[in-house]
Amino acid sequence: MNRIIKIITLLVFAACAREEAVPVIVDFDFEVFNDDFSIPVQIVFFNRTEGAEDYEWRFEGGVPSRSVNRNPGVIQYDSKGNFEIELIATNQDGSRDSKIIEIQIDDPVIIDFEVTNVDDNFSPAAFSIQNNSTGADSFVWTFEGGQPVSSTSENPGNVVFTEPGEHRITLEISNGRETFTQEEVITVEPFLVADFTEEVAFDDDDFQIPAVMQFTDNSVSATSYQWQFEGASITTSLEQNPNVTFVSEGNHRVTLTASNGKETQTISKVFQFFRNTNLRELNDVVLGINTAHNANTRGSFYSIADRTVYTAEEITTDIADQIDLVFFGLSNTFNRNRFVSPDDLSSTTFDALANAKQTKFINSQELCNCTASLSVSEFDNMQDDTLLNGLTITETPGGLQDFDNSMVLRIVLFETQEGKKGAIKVKEFIDDGSNSYIIVDIKVQKATR
Repeated sequence: MNRIIKIITLLVFAACAREEAVPVIVDFDFEVFNDDFSIPVQIVFFNRTEGAEDYEWRFEGGVPSRSVNRNPGVIQYDSKGNFEIELIATNQDGSRDSKIIEIQIDDPVIIDFEVTNVDDNFSPAAFSIQNNSTGADSFVWTFEGGQPVSSTSENPGNVVFTEPGEHRITLEISNGRETFTQEEVITVEPFLVADFTEEVAFDDDDFQIPAVMQFTDNSVSATSYQWQFEGASITTSLEQNPNVTFVSEGNHRVTLTASNGKETQTISKVFQFFRNTNLRELNDVVLGINTAHNANTRGSFYSIADRTVYTAEEITTDIADQIDLVFFGLSNTFNRNRFVSPDDLSSTTFDALANAKQTKFINSQELCNCTASLSVSEFDNMQDDTLLNGLTITETPGGLQDFDNSMVLRIVLFETQEGKKGAIKVKEFIDDGSNSYIIVDIKVQKATR
């Protein structure tokens, strides 16, 4: 009987021992840094196992490849592939459990493409697309305003854009898990427009031959230029901005043909040129009395070459030797007025000029006692320099005498240092106090002959 009782007691004890053994339940999860599965990949594992005391990790393809820590820290993967991760957990009760998962490590996904103009940016403009992306297996292209408008090819080849302006080229790539996008902007030049402007030389702005003109190309999207000139010293030019001399009278056509290799456009303009009268006409020139000049309100010094009136403060070293005419008006009563040579200002209130020119004047033809004579009517009807060329300008004491405002209109004769002969018609005497002035017309030879 005692023996039976002992056996029963042992069986009960063993059963109780088995009921008290702790089971092992393995579980873990992980987190990929930046959610980036492209190598190099760093993964941190979180052990959620219950009931275990010992752990054995195996990281196929990882560094490190094994660990016995509950939480193994960061594991790095440097090569592409599908790799097993295994965790075996045990305890002293002999309980054991394991878990295996597989992760996919991808090649690095790098998005990159190049856009190259096939020939030029003029419409229609073809662009070659070179895809340099790596690690992706799907490609979606969008070509704003292009032909084709989209593509799923890895390398879509050439794309043609017709409309001028900016166009976006967009590439979206993916490896099935990550998606990347890149955008580039290309520009198609405007449609070809032929256009030009012209400027006649300052001394030729009366369009009397020979007349020099500067032509400036203002074409849009042009690369080559062919000019044609009627009545000029040259008939054609391939320069972009030619300088041309016209040598014959009449209406002459100037034609520009602009091209860019894909389009050609032509524009023409007609210009009228006149015979050379060798006469420069300068109208409504305002010359101040001496107080106006010295106060810098109205100038008394005039340059024929510049066609400009200068006040005292505007006279620089560079301008001083360009002055041809100096008007000296004593006061606003205009009882004493005369034109004086720029190199002989000692009898005036003006400062002397450096390197001054010498100009001969006949202020009072009626007192000149000389052969030179020109009437107001002859001045007004003068169409060329014939009358001026026939004058002999000789300074005499009487001819240099002051004049007043009792005779309006008055003709003053002169000859510049270069030998150009001219006449001044004094039209008005304007009383404005110390700022008083006269208004004159001037006719002068363009060149000596």
